[in-house]
Amino acid sequence: MHADTPGLIHIRPEDNVAVVSRPFSRGTEVWLDGQSLTLAADLPQGHKVALRPVAAGQPVIKYGAPIGLALTQIQPGQWVHTHNLHSGLSGERAYAYQPLLKETPTAAAARPRLRTFQGIRRLDGQVGIRNEIWILPLVGCVNSIGQRLAGLLGPAARKRGLDGIYCLTHPYGCSQLGDDLVYTQKILAALARHPNAGGVLFVGLGCENNTLASFRSVLGPYDDRRVRFMICQQEPDEIQRGQEILQDLIELAAGDRRQPVPLSELTVGLKCGGSDGLSGLTANPAAGAFSDLLIRQGGSSILTEVPEMFGAEQLLMQRCASREVFDQTVEMINQFKAYFLAHGQTVYENPSPGNKDGGISTLEDKSLGCVQKGGNSPVCGVIAYGQTRQRQGLNLLWSPGNDLVSTTALTAAGAQLILFTTGRGTPFGAPAVTLKIASNTPLAQRKPGWIDFDAGQITAGMTVAKAGQLLLELVLETADGKLSRAELNGCRDIAIFKDGVTL
Repeated sequence: MHADTPGLIHIRPEDNVAVVSRPFSRGTEVWLDGQSLTLAADLPQGHKVALRPVAAGQPVIKYGAPIGLALTQIQPGQWVHTHNLHSGLSGERAYAYQPLLKETPTAAAARPRLRTFQGIRRLDGQVGIRNEIWILPLVGCVNSIGQRLAGLLGPAARKRGLDGIYCLTHPYGCSQLGDDLVYTQKILAALARHPNAGGVLFVGLGCENNTLASFRSVLGPYDDRRVRFMICQQEPDEIQRGQEILQDLIELAAGDRRQPVPLSELTVGLKCGGSDGLSGLTANPAAGAFSDLLIRQGGSSILTEVPEMFGAEQLLMQRCASREVFDQTVEMINQFKAYFLAHGQTVYENPSPGNKDGGISTLEDKSLGCVQKGGNSPVCGVIAYGQTRQRQGLNLLWSPGNDLVSTTALTAAGAQLILFTTGRGTPFGAPAVTLKIASNTPLAQRKPGWIDFDAGQITAGMTVAKAGQLLLELVLETADGKLSRAELNGCRDIAIFKDGVTL
């Protein structure tokens, strides 16, 4: 009996493919589950090899589920990728409510020791993990003014013990109509309520579509000590006036102090970007294990990227806590498919070129790996774009897969921190604190300035449960004030969903 060859991962017994965690050369003889295979092609890290014959038109199975249909006959040892595999998905579909009746691992586990972190309790009861001032342009025309003000007052804020002043620039607020403008207003309003911001200065120009009156109607009630406005066309010197307002906000926020708060006060966004063939085996399951631990503590997590749920949505629907949540999930999925079709686009035009280079072949392949970030907890709520989380536990958020758009939406939904898993690497950071998790060790070693956690250790023997526990400890340290790589690099951006004409 031959031992399995290191570097081959057979996820589920029913899978007819395995994933390689390191590169293999053509002609190499490997062993897996007592079976000898001679590789018919070079296999890069994260790619798939056939274990059994698959006839043309028959499903290729990974994660115990179909990830597409074979284009041609596939023989054992052959490379399985876009040249011989295509998506089996098409159009909208109907879904039946079939909840899982068995108890989930999260519900069955004993109650854990309750954990705390050093959070910042705001006057409205929310808890932040950073004490920052945010400058939010009402229109893109004033981005440079906001950036200049942040640069001028940032040092003063840090001297008073704050974590900085940041201008979150965007190109919108004018030449927009209807829902397109409303999306911009809702995101800006939700960011103003974020607990990581001890004060907010909205900067407008004065002639934009996003008028102060219309925006205030979307914003609703607010604390006028912590949320301030400046319209540049109405100020003789907008830089001087902006500095005066920011000095007031600095003094107010400087009075907020860290104190022990329960982990139930923490909301973490879950996002993947630049995924590879190992993301669904390492980084995403590790994030899912963390999410389950957080929810057991009474905390909340938010899973988004709706187009990257296509093909795996039923796994989430089976875990919906009620018929109401199931119906909302179905509506969210089908609304996003309708959005694609309304613009004449193919619903399943995914994955990206980078995903394919990393070993992901079809949308089902990507989606089944993507939803691993949701762990095993029940789905307790569905959040509309630009809205804030209302229910504790695991929530789904309406947003596209684009990294900047979805992490901005996660921040607006109330996530104080975002776990961002990646197999290809990215330097960016969201407005919320962003921790980057590498799916493979070579990425973590190549880009230590980007990566906060190496989930590639799972391919070397670390359990997913252990990785989830280590992530929990990292999140607690970060919530206490330890800076993420993105924060150290000064990476912080927003992007707003665009759906309409530009005048």
